[in-house]
Amino acid sequence: MSMLDRQYAESIQTRIDQKTKPVGSLGQIEEVAFQLALIQSQGKAAAVTHIDIQKPTAIVFAGDHGIADAGVSIAPSAVTQQMVLNFLNGGAAINCFCRANQIDIKVVDAGILFPVESDHPDFFVQRLGDRTANFAESAAMTAQQVTRGLELGKSFVQNIIDQGSNLVMFGEMGIANTSSAAALLAALSGECAQTCVGMGTGISPAQYEKKVTLVAQGVARCHGQDPLTVLAEVGGFEIVQMVGAFLGAYEKNTPVLVDGFIVSTAAYIATLIEPDSREVMIFAHQSHEAGHKVVLDKLHAKPLLELGLRLGEGTGAALAVPMVKAAAEFYNTMASFAEAGVTV
Repeated sequence: MSMLDRQYAESIQTRIDQKTKPVGSLGQIEEVAFQLALIQSQGKAAAVTHIDIQKPTAIVFAGDHGIADAGVSIAPSAVTQQMVLNFLNGGAAINCFCRANQIDIKVVDAGILFPVESDHPDFFVQRLGDRTANFAESAAMTAQQVTRGLELGKSFVQNIIDQGSNLVMFGEMGIANTSSAAALLAALSGECAQTCVGMGTGISPAQYEKKVTLVAQGVARCHGQDPLTVLAEVGGFEIVQMVGAFLGAYEKNTPVLVDGFIVSTAAYIATLIEPDSREVMIFAHQSHEAGHKVVLDKLHAKPLLELGLRLGEGTGAALAVPMVKAAAEFYNTMASFAEAGVTV
């Protein structure tokens, strides 16, 4: 696949502009409608006049991080397993928001320290290991694990799309994964560790200083390295699978609603591997995590919402689904000036 074919861009924009409203007055909702219509017009004989949203699906990737043992989070790695069970029992924030917005949810064990035994139909095991190594001291994972993780994430999302979903979003769970995301962002963007590291789940100032130091140690090994090498050095099992999932959705010409800091960092890495993958990304929200604004700027992204979120799990993406549905509905059914007999 290559960059989106823009041959119908003008007719899509004209359809939007002829609706019964001042041009541009629906702001970002118009931009989302344009992006969705352009994506769904690929390979068609004309621009689509109906945007179809089918089976929105959230995929939550869970993975554990060796750096958690260094005390960079308020919680131990055991909490990752406990939260995976909470997802499967329907008790987490992401479950609430998926229920509220008719979103399917899938949970993937990408490599958590304490495995879950479950025959839940929405639980999938794609383990790359028990957890990554402490990236402050050594490479988080092997090059083989990176390659395998990309393949697993890609095939997983493509399978979901083949089953009828045409709007996907990714969430994550993994104690200390903001440390990994901050290190990835710093290593690949050239920003300093201090700029990319945030307070995560609410650590103390002393923990924050330690986190900055440890992230900087990992980043120091990454200078001049390509994205796959950097993923091996400081990445996470859930993050590498999300990178693969972004690339897989792009290959299937399927829009992805992008969640917060960790997911946006995976999105950024996907664009470094395949720049055109940026075209299927819709950015849900700006979180309170320090590095999120940095990565959104790198992606030239204009998020739909700013709600002060800093939870992860895909919660911000799920909350933006009504905006996407509204954009489709306005594109599909709002009258034009001619249809409504409104003269301007």
